[in-house]
Amino acid sequence: MKKIYLAVPVLLLVALLFLANLKPASAIQRDTPATLMNLETQFMNAAASKGSAGYMSYYAVDAVELPNGEDAIKGKDNIAPTMGFLDQGNKLTWKPDSSDMAASGDLGYTYGTYVFTSKDKDKDGKPMVEYGKYVTVWKKQSDGSWKVALDMGNASPKPKQ
Repeated sequence: MKKIYLAVPVLLLVALLFLANLKPASAIQRDTPATLMNLETQFMNAAASKGSAGYMSYYAVDAVELPNGEDAIKGKDNIAPTMGFLDQGNKLTWKPDSSDMAASGDLGYTYGTYVFTSKDKDKDGKPMVEYGKYVTVWKKQSDGSWKVALDMGNASPKPKQ
């Protein structure tokens, strides 16, 4: 009987310590639209430093690419071969202008502008440059990481300076 009297206070103390360390749901840090803006920067840096492998490392397995003027490409394995231009001396940079996230915290988007500079030259010997805009839909994965679920871009006139 003495053992029970000793065990009960010990169990209560352990339970109180456990409960004291729990955080309310409102205190759990959630991803925000700024998370996606930061991801875009990391995404671009990976593409710049590692080419198509860096670019594709941000894509979900079931991602969809909507290329300008072409049919949709479904699946990371089907999209990857189309990104080989990133390994051939071309340069793709982009800048997110804005982002938003669903209240559920598992889906969001970014949009902005891009500049593609080809290694090829025009008839005057100047680099060929294409300007455009894009939207990327991001989906939170089961492991907590964010991956590109859908990406699309289309050409725009040269920005006014």
